Amino acid sequence: MQMRQRALITAMVLYALVAIGWALTHYAGIALPSFGAYALLFWLRWAAAAALVVYAGLRRSLTTWIFIGMVLGAMIGNDAPALALNLRVLSLIFLRLIKTIIAPLLFATLVSGIAGHADLKQVGRMGVKAIVYFEVMTTFALVIGLGAIHLSQAGVGIHLTGAAIAADVMPTQKLTAIDTILHIFPENIAKSVAEGQVLQVVVFAVMFGIALAMVTPERRKPLLAVVESLAEVMFKFTKIVMYMAPIGAGAALAYTVASTGLGILGNLARLLATLYAALAVFVLGVLLPAAVMAGVPVRRFLKAVAEPVTIAFATANSEAALPIAMERMEELGVPRQVVAFVMPTGYSFNLDGSTLYLSLAAIFVAQAAGVHLSLGQQLLLMFTLMLTSKGVAGVSRASLVILLGTVTSFGLPVEPVFILLGIDQLMDMGRTGVNVLGNCLATVVVARWEGEFVPE
Repeated sequence: MQMRQRALITAMVLYALVAIGWALTHYAGIALPSFGAYALLFWLRWAAAAALVVYAGLRRSLTTWIFIGMVLGAMIGNDAPALALNLRVLSLIFLRLIKTIIAPLLFATLVSGIAGHADLKQVGRMGVKAIVYFEVMTTFALVIGLGAIHLSQAGVGIHLTGAAIAADVMPTQKLTAIDTILHIFPENIAKSVAEGQVLQVVVFAVMFGIALAMVTPERRKPLLAVVESLAEVMFKFTKIVMYMAPIGAGAALAYTVASTGLGILGNLARLLATLYAALAVFVLGVLLPAAVMAGVPVRRFLKAVAEPVTIAFATANSEAALPIAMERMEELGVPRQVVAFVMPTGYSFNLDGSTLYLSLAAIFVAQAAGVHLSLGQQLLLMFTLMLTSKGVAGVSRASLVILLGTVTSFGLPVEPVFILLGIDQLMDMGRTGVNVLGNCLATVVVARWEGEFVPE
């Protein structure tokens, strides 16, 4: 047995003993010497944590380290609340680094996604139909995510402290309907970036991308290359910042547990269950009926997508499944030119799973902060998420960046977003699998719509 496996088993056994001891002292009514019982449980907890650190050091996985950071943060928040409150500065440093990513990442991915598909005018009907289909599907995803979180109320009961909220919320003011509409459009893009006005950055990027797509190829190519390079650089920048995620997430959870108690862990479990239930509703209630109405051979389609969806779910990476997904769609009978256009375009504009997650997570943040959003505010929030979620399917934890930028621009605190890091890998697996499934179906539906796909 490898050393890392022994370390993991040791940690699990020790935590099991802690759970048994805690249950005996709190529920079974067994009278144990108070000091001896609590001291024993304390040292067993930290011995288990030490074993987890050894396991993470041997595993060398960022996801593992984030999980360990969350565990250590929860323990510090419970055992040393005074220290945990002072650790919050680490999470704020992580937040500032994340905020530097948002504007350039959104600008680069949106512009390259729009201008990079300038052949939309050449493919004509297929391009328009694909975009319409993408937006209809992502709208359904947003609505289902919104409804699911309102039903489960997973964020209710966290009770963030007033100081935590006040320190993280951007100043906001009540806007009239006309002000709200005007607020969407930027008057100074530098000002929009500095103030974190995500929707204004998105509107500017979309218009810039359309304008770039309209110029001649020889004029478009140099600037498009620069924008694509900027996107790649920001992806790498995100990866570098994410190396701080274990510290930032652990410090945020330590502060939250010290302020609110361990009850927040139950909220996270409820949120995870809510996400997978919502994804199941979307697949069975939206994607399946769409396939049936479009005349897609469901059994053959499911057999074709089984492998790419499994790869996407296991790796939590959409791009890892792209080559095999394109190959399987061609084998299913979709012409290569349709696959080559719809599938990559869908990776920029048809992120069903990620969009559903973002709507669900954003309302979770509002519930955790005790902030009531009116119907109009929620609709504007959904519209913002629909635009900001484009172009980041293959970027690890890019949804965190999008979510942070959106909630801060709506005057919501960021503490709950950091807390989501602890279960982000589990949520990412589900939403990435649905992303790939939705794009495979979009390819077949558009081909069928164009009369290019005839089932055998």
